[in-house]
Amino acid sequence: MLVAPFRVGVDVGGTFTDLVLVDARGRVEAFKSPSVPTNPTEGVLAAVELAAQSLNSSVKTFLANTSLFVHGSTVATNTLLEKKGAKVGLLVTEGFRDSLEIRRSIREDVWDHRRPFPQVLVPRYLRLPITERIEADGTVRAPFEPASVAAAARVFAEEEVEAVAICFLHSYANPAHERAAKAELQKHLPNAWVTASSEIAPTIGEYERTSTTVVNAYVAPRVVPYLRRLAERLTALGLPRKLLMIQSNGGAISIDEIGHAPVNLVLSGPAAGVGSLKFFGKDAGSDHLISIEVGGTSCDVTLMQHGAVSMTDQIVLDRYHLNIPAVDIHTVGAGGGTIASVDSAGLLKAGPEGAGSMPGPACYSRGGERPTVTDAQLVLGRLKPGPYAGGAITLDLDKAKRSIEIHVAQPLKLSVEGAAASIIQLVECNILHAVEHSSLEKGYNPRSFTLVAAGGAGPLHGAAAARLLGSRSLYIPRLAGVFCAFGMCNSDLRHDHVRSWLQDLDSRAASARDELESGFQQIEKAAGAVLVREGFEGARAALRRGYDLRYFGQQWTVPVESSSTDPAIVRAAFETVYERLFGYVQPAGAIEIVNLRVAAIGRLDPLEIAQALPTVVEPVPSSHRRVWIDRETGFADTPVYDGTILTPRQRLVGPAVIEEATTTIFVGPNDQVTMTDAGNYHVSIAHAGGPV
Repeated sequence: MLVAPFRVGVDVGGTFTDLVLVDARGRVEAFKSPSVPTNPTEGVLAAVELAAQSLNSSVKTFLANTSLFVHGSTVATNTLLEKKGAKVGLLVTEGFRDSLEIRRSIREDVWDHRRPFPQVLVPRYLRLPITERIEADGTVRAPFEPASVAAAARVFAEEEVEAVAICFLHSYANPAHERAAKAELQKHLPNAWVTASSEIAPTIGEYERTSTTVVNAYVAPRVVPYLRRLAERLTALGLPRKLLMIQSNGGAISIDEIGHAPVNLVLSGPAAGVGSLKFFGKDAGSDHLISIEVGGTSCDVTLMQHGAVSMTDQIVLDRYHLNIPAVDIHTVGAGGGTIASVDSAGLLKAGPEGAGSMPGPACYSRGGERPTVTDAQLVLGRLKPGPYAGGAITLDLDKAKRSIEIHVAQPLKLSVEGAAASIIQLVECNILHAVEHSSLEKGYNPRSFTLVAAGGAGPLHGAAAARLLGSRSLYIPRLAGVFCAFGMCNSDLRHDHVRSWLQDLDSRAASARDELESGFQQIEKAAGAVLVREGFEGARAALRRGYDLRYFGQQWTVPVESSSTDPAIVRAAFETVYERLFGYVQPAGAIEIVNLRVAAIGRLDPLEIAQALPTVVEPVPSSHRRVWIDRETGFADTPVYDGTILTPRQRLVGPAVIEEATTTIFVGPNDQVTMTDAGNYHVSIAHAGGPV
């Protein structure tokens, strides 16, 4: 029987809403309910109802006994992807009306010059100039004229603008004009959502700052009301604590603090995986981990070294550039719903297009006709036909075969099984390249990391991906299918603060270090106030300092975590990171401090999962079935194990299929599987065989 108080994490995906419940003794239960894209709140409440029923409790009693309720949502992401955001107006410094559309002429692929830029979220007639000008050093070149804001407000009112973004030149150095414009605008448009760039992204970089502020204004009127309604419903049903949200930086934060900046939620779901990595690292016996979280539409890759994940403040979502603190997650279209096709040149493709949850893969019998990775796994016997997730979906083998035959096998003149194997091989190569992007391209050797296969589909690809990488260690959480929801139960509160600095690291001025220390202290004062408002003080509150540094003359910065203001210590930290990234340093090169950063951390009590007593007996397969092993072996009669009854320290040797409550695991020939003391899977990869 589960014992209160409970921690609850809820992750809303395209197909399912996952809820993970952790009790006071560390025991875990997972629940899945169908998502309701038109009203995500209903999907969340349905999952809560399932959890309450499992406890033979009312929802009111269950929530009253919940000490932590953390939510990850794709509402902000989907609002941007589906172009269902608010009608936005933009106030800019006179003469800079078109910076948003020019977008610094960025092209992700410099050779793809014919591809049009993405839709501009604010049309030109709603990008209005304001009379004012701040210089880069924060001095006023042209005074702010309130009349120009009043004139713009009249246009916005006539055009029924719902939200307004304000981005003035150099407001990171002096936000006075933006603050004055916001106050003036709210006099004329009291019901409009108003976002100032100095509040959202107070950093150098006019285009990125403008783009971030506009996206925030675009999603806010859709995201914030949803979060507030959900919080109100949960409170009315008995939840005594604040609803917390997972941000793109992997930390939790209350709706009160995130309400002005919902753009920070665009990676809300995937970023929660950080909490899982921190926990599972202890069970895996390593703090060097690379996770591949493979869901229905994509594969998200995250790298953790020495227990800390890589971070970035430059992310791109649907080709919109955002300057927000975020976990460095590399995403490729390699999920269970990734569509396979043959192009006009006769080459097999996998993605980036996906089938989504509706109609989904052909085998879902929901009207989908094009073959997906899930259809291929079903044809290869790694998935079994029949109901999944409590009957929410049923996999139809005949429809999967027919889809692959028509769209892949016949055009390539392959058997259906050969076509399915080719789809899987291609997708696993895509996963390999994604891991290499997050490791090799950033100076890390992936062979020195333990690969963590997560997500509902990840454990089907984990062994093959590890083999391709040359890694000998694979770790699969029993909760792989609810990886992010579990991570929410183990995520500290976090709020990132940044301030542009633009000073020489080695400044000879006598006051330079004192000014630097004063700058950090000012940021820490604001960061500490947030923690106090959230209820974290003393030993439960931590402030971490960092810098964004670059050699003079370079455009991009390198983030460096250091609590010191000693130039020699900061330089050494910078050069260590720089050499890993680029293979060299500039001896005695001049280094510029671009930004100061402070991460405010509210520490939750560490999550401890109950460990079952080991019963070391030989595991017995629950059945056997015909499964495709690899191209050398082909199909073979393969043992299938019920993962829910496997116990700590049991061992088995592949090939094998292990069916868990939230995922299915496939391991290849001679791979050795050991159940850890916490009931998860450690796989020692055999490298004699080849890939699928």
